[in-house]
Amino acid sequence: MKIECIKEKLRNGIISAEKVTGKNLSLAVLGTVLIGAGDEGLLLKATNLDLGVEIVIPAKVEKKGAVAVSGSVLGNFLSAIGAEHSIKLESINENLAITSDHHSTLLKSLPTGDFPTIPRVTDGESFEIPAARFVGGLRSVCYAASISDMKPEISSVYVYGEGSSLVFAATDSFRLAEKKVDLGGKHGISSHMLIPFKNALEIIRIFDGVEDDMAVRFNKNQISLMSPGVYLTSRLVSGVFPNYRQIVPSTKKTSAVVEKREFMGALKLAQIFSDKFSQVQFKIVPGDRVFEIGSRNTETGENTTTVEATLEGEELAISFNVKYILDCFQSIPEDSLSLEFNGPGRPMIVRGLGNGSFLYLVMPMNR
Repeated sequence: MKIECIKEKLRNGIISAEKVTGKNLSLAVLGTVLIGAGDEGLLLKATNLDLGVEIVIPAKVEKKGAVAVSGSVLGNFLSAIGAEHSIKLESINENLAITSDHHSTLLKSLPTGDFPTIPRVTDGESFEIPAARFVGGLRSVCYAASISDMKPEISSVYVYGEGSSLVFAATDSFRLAEKKVDLGGKHGISSHMLIPFKNALEIIRIFDGVEDDMAVRFNKNQISLMSPGVYLTSRLVSGVFPNYRQIVPSTKKTSAVVEKREFMGALKLAQIFSDKFSQVQFKIVPGDRVFEIGSRNTETGENTTTVEATLEGEELAISFNVKYILDCFQSIPEDSLSLEFNGPGRPMIVRGLGNGSFLYLVMPMNR
């Protein structure tokens, strides 16, 4: 192999691919990035057997071939060599020689024959969607997924079709996030998929900023996502996602409309004085136009903040984990929020005012 390419493009590609590599003592090649030179240019491959990615980098190919090297070492090297414009890569005695105007380096490699094949998804359902919409859907809900592997079905992002929309949902059983994304008039999907939480984070990272459409194909075991220059495939979780619609209240007994920035500020202030369970209390008295957020910690003190709000319905005193509420603001671009309650012991629903595409449900805490 012998090629020349732009250093910055190679560095960005290596850094993206390296995050997918795995740490496997019995299969050391999983910790490498496979660099191949062919007709399409430079092809970077990385996999941890759960997730695989291929990234095409434009390059001048003088000699075809491949080499498997440590992605972290190569990425750190390319980040450290400064303002070099172009860089040359050549395989010499099964190692990788790297040269530029001011540097000459030899990187140890592993046998390329040990590198696993990254699977192609050729059957199942398929659709196209702007990459930004798919990434936005995952980002809007993935923080609500469980980080424990004890229940893989809720340590995942649930994606399914509803008419001409794609619905993303995630829950850890204490809160739930749902985001609906328009497919732009295109036909929706008839089945569903469960994307592992950790893989969803990698999909967000790798496709973040991509402006092109993304081609998605999935079956019951795998999903593939492809945009110009990038191919990614992930394992899907087999299991049944909870029927979360049955816990979303269809009525409300108390409602509040608040300004997002003020509400967020009151919650952050309450967090300072919250107890070890991050508990904050809401006191809502619509008749007196009172909405108070309070917290108390026996070691640090207590605080109560009054929030300006438009209130309707019954009086209510209820407690929540403040961290769970704060998480959802990243998914709500609107300046005002709608809060809906259905009585003590029942969840709170948070929406951006006038936007029905995102819903966030938080279960209350026992006082």
